[in-house]
Amino acid sequence: MASLGLAIIPVARASDLEAQAKAKSDQLQNQPVIQSLAAHTRKRWEVAQSSKRDLEERMLQCLRQRSGEYDPDVAAQIKRQGGSNIFMNITSVKCRAATSWLRDTLLGNGSDKPWALDATPEPTLPPDVVASLQGQMQQELMTMMQNGMQTPSQEQLREIALRMKDAAMRAQKEEAEERVDRMELKMEDQLIEGGWTDALDEFLDDIVTFPYAVLKGPVKRKRKTLQWQGGELVPVEEIRNEWERVDPFMLYWAPWAWQINDGFVIERHKLTRDDLQALLDVPGYNNDAIRTVLAEFSGGGLKEWLWADSSKATAEGKDTTYAVNSEDLVDAIQLWDTVPGKDLLEWGMTEEEIPDAAMSYPCEVWLIGNTVIRAVLNYDPLGRKPYYVTSYESIPGSVAGKGVADLCRDTQAMCNSAARALANNMGISSGPQVGVNVSRLPPGEDITEMYPWKIWQFQSSEFNDGSQPLQFFQPGSNANELMAVFDKFSARADEDTMIPRYMTGENTPGAGRTSSGLSMLISNAGKGIKQVITNIDHNVIVPAIERLYQDNLRYSKDPDLIGDVKCVARGASSLVVKEAEAIRRNEFLQLVLNSPVAQQIVGMDGAAELLRDAAKNLNGNVDRIVPDRPTMSTIQQQQQVIAQLQQQLAMMAGEMQGAGPAAGAAPMQPKNMLPDGSQVGGRESNMMVNRVAS
Repeated sequence: MASLGLAIIPVARASDLEAQAKAKSDQLQNQPVIQSLAAHTRKRWEVAQSSKRDLEERMLQCLRQRSGEYDPDVAAQIKRQGGSNIFMNITSVKCRAATSWLRDTLLGNGSDKPWALDATPEPTLPPDVVASLQGQMQQELMTMMQNGMQTPSQEQLREIALRMKDAAMRAQKEEAEERVDRMELKMEDQLIEGGWTDALDEFLDDIVTFPYAVLKGPVKRKRKTLQWQGGELVPVEEIRNEWERVDPFMLYWAPWAWQINDGFVIERHKLTRDDLQALLDVPGYNNDAIRTVLAEFSGGGLKEWLWADSSKATAEGKDTTYAVNSEDLVDAIQLWDTVPGKDLLEWGMTEEEIPDAAMSYPCEVWLIGNTVIRAVLNYDPLGRKPYYVTSYESIPGSVAGKGVADLCRDTQAMCNSAARALANNMGISSGPQVGVNVSRLPPGEDITEMYPWKIWQFQSSEFNDGSQPLQFFQPGSNANELMAVFDKFSARADEDTMIPRYMTGENTPGAGRTSSGLSMLISNAGKGIKQVITNIDHNVIVPAIERLYQDNLRYSKDPDLIGDVKCVARGASSLVVKEAEAIRRNEFLQLVLNSPVAQQIVGMDGAAELLRDAAKNLNGNVDRIVPDRPTMSTIQQQQQVIAQLQQQLAMMAGEMQGAGPAAGAAPMQPKNMLPDGSQVGGRESNMMVNRVAS
């Protein structure tokens, strides 16, 4: 990883640590390349911040809508008109149902993974492994020729070569599958320790709420862990890959970008002192610059508060005084961009670092206030950003799409209008309205109180007419019409969001009253959610797992993990075929176990594989239930040796029974006696069988 002059500089003495760090940081920040990078980052930040204004307003609408709050202008209008301000939160119900559906599909019961590694159809193994397999085949051919067999003809050599090639391909595939299993186990452990499950869980909650959701990783961070050393548990620091959900409000991108990797990307961070300290000694970060920021942490001037911060905190029910203006947080801007080589050369970089001025070079810059704490090149061989963005409903040509809140905004507004009108109408029509002729009431009479058996006092009319002092009339109720409007648009929300109400357990008339009919309805509804899962698979899970796999290939020290594999997403397929596959697998397993012909065709290896797959769903240790492949191979070899030995012993016993003593021949040995004097079935013979079998 090439660094733009931000190498980590060790500090000589701890007594003047802060002063030395400040001096070195000032010297570094005054370099032309660093100042130019800071100015470039500020310029990009202003463009991204301005272009996202309308999208941030829509995101705030989504957040308020799921929280059951009206937008400020709508709330003010309702307040002016008076009456009920009820909010029928259909959006929250749909979001919870969609999140639950996605979690069940992608996360399952915790033991299922939404991804897998598979060997390619023609796996490419490391050269040493291929050379070893070729050597084994050549040795086999030489052994055949040394045993006195005649020189094979051209046709025979071709057949032998094809047979050797098939055997080599099978061996390569088996070796590749074993490497895939080892790599998959290692990556699963890395994902669990790096917070993948929690990050994906929060990501799914964002994708149904906002126009887009963001997952980030792998990010290398220094963490403290407990390890056994010298027989005791001691705290140690290690740098490991981590995964996290990125707040959609904190990610910005180029206005012209169609995808997240088409232009620059900026992530805004809110860091605590502990977050900054965790960056110390991490490759690529400058310790002196970080220590300078820590020294000025409480001095102000390091904050980039936006108008959306206070609005977001209010929508989330937080106190803006502490959630936004806290002195315990500092803003950091992380820029991922490609900078032209000619600009880097003008800013002070050398031609060795920038060999081609006409090319653009990917860079990553961290800016806190006016201090650059990180500036590196070549963070990824392919120039990718560690962000994975997708939407509940994608829009071609746009990074942001639509979420559940966007899709049902109009139906939510209509349901709210119908509910407010219904509440107002029910309140008005719940009792009689009263008309009062105030001229017939005596002075001081309170017309706002009405209760049973109240005595009213009246006086004569000023005009000596027969007008009534009180008139009662009953306003009409429009509850049925308003309820029909509410039900109509509530049902429309099912179609808009592709989340039918029977997915939340609500009774459904018609076909939904039977188990088979409900199953058919759920299957049809799954076609809509399948598209959402496909978006997550293609845009998030597959590239994220591939990124981690390639990171292991670059930095792993275990050569047995290297192999030619491809990442496969299971999300969309599991929604449709997971249960069907389990049923078909069990049916095939019963066929193999109950049919002698099928057992001969499949063999012990095939039966063991079927049993191993079935045992994976038991949440137990599969290796303790079904032996692994090497153990099964050893057992088969032992059984073959024992079977061959028993056949030889039987043939020898039959020959001794059928042959009589010939003239001059040696005395016939007993039927149960071998030429070396051991008895068939005796202790010596059994010992020999055991030795051969072992």
